[in-house]
Amino acid sequence: MADTNTPGAEAPAPTWKARLKQVGPGIMAAATGVGAGDLVATLVAGSRFGYVLFWAVVLGTLFKLALGEAVGRWHLASGRTMLAGWRTMGRWAVGYFGAYAVVWGFVYGATAMSASALPLNALFPVLPVAGWAVICGLLGLVLVWFGRYGVLEKIMTVLVGVMFVTVVGTAVMVGPNLLELGRGLVPTLPEGSVAYVLGLMGGVGGTITMAAYGYWTFAKGWRAPSWMPFMRADNAVGYLTTGIFVVAMLVVGAQILLGQDLTSGDKGLLQLSDALAADYGQWARIPFLVGFFAVAFSSVIGVWNGVSLLFADWWRTWRLPKEAPPETAADYDHKAGMGSPAYRIYLLWLTFPPMVLLFLGKPFQLTVVYGVLGALFMPFLAGTLLVLLNSKTMMPAEHRSRWLSNTMLVLCLALFVGVACNELIGVFS
Repeated sequence: MADTNTPGAEAPAPTWKARLKQVGPGIMAAATGVGAGDLVATLVAGSRFGYVLFWAVVLGTLFKLALGEAVGRWHLASGRTMLAGWRTMGRWAVGYFGAYAVVWGFVYGATAMSASALPLNALFPVLPVAGWAVICGLLGLVLVWFGRYGVLEKIMTVLVGVMFVTVVGTAVMVGPNLLELGRGLVPTLPEGSVAYVLGLMGGVGGTITMAAYGYWTFAKGWRAPSWMPFMRADNAVGYLTTGIFVVAMLVVGAQILLGQDLTSGDKGLLQLSDALAADYGQWARIPFLVGFFAVAFSSVIGVWNGVSLLFADWWRTWRLPKEAPPETAADYDHKAGMGSPAYRIYLLWLTFPPMVLLFLGKPFQLTVVYGVLGALFMPFLAGTLLVLLNSKTMMPAEHRSRWLSNTMLVLCLALFVGVACNELIGVFS
């Protein structure tokens, strides 16, 4: 029997059993995209508005499903990477991504390491947060530097399992109000809730890592349109898992923290662990902190791998002469990927320079640049996918976007423009 995960292999018969056996890149995307900060934002929404914004979580999950499917379909149907697609739109698109990746990596490296360190410091206060952060960064570097994709996928699957048991288990323990949850499916906008609605729909799991999904499908060995049913099932599993995490945190916020002021940032999860200990005993605090670590450290592994793959492909694409013909997956294999120098350089960039920020904090000017570039990325992704997936020259007719995909991408674009405007107002005010 042929190895169905070798590059270029044809897909097996797309039975549901076969589809579920192939699930992996979607789990990588789900675990990477949902960080500790996203869970805090959901907790805050639950603590302020209860279950009223549940409808925003559902819509946000549907939008991420559409966007993830679009990224995966571009890779499989066109045979090109995301960077190869952006290159066809002009040097401006590739240049924007390069600038964003450099600034984003510097700031996010420190954010991800410190988020992973907070629960470890709470569980084992023998080291300060900065000390645990350095250890988490180095551990992530070693795992991703030496680990092949299959190994990383297995590690991420274990971390998602831990997240599911602890985060969803916490929601079950506090007891959701199913009647109120059902009422929350009716769209309503309480006073002061617009920013939270935008965050729930556009923020959770919506980052640069969404663009990495196609690279993980390539790493899995999916290189032909015949893998499309497997990609769609995989993407659905990943983002439905994300949606369940978000609903669980909304339930916890509504049941335990309703009416309380929650600390902004990742430290809000420590406040929740203290509330769990006060209500249920110290034993309830420990599994939640373990889940907190799984949420944060899965983002470290996913970003260290996925965004490094994006950067390596950016470096390959940026150096191509203007008159070079459009590239294929074979060009990507030869000059980018997990063994390339650019991949390893970006891994080091994510790990060591951000350690300075762990001790010094984020300079104001860097925070402004990071906020501006980050706010523009999701509208950039949704808008460019709309163009690429409707291209008559690059997409086979049978895989171009139809009315449903185009409608969802237009709605995603409108949503992310709204999120961007909200974030830019926050940056400059």
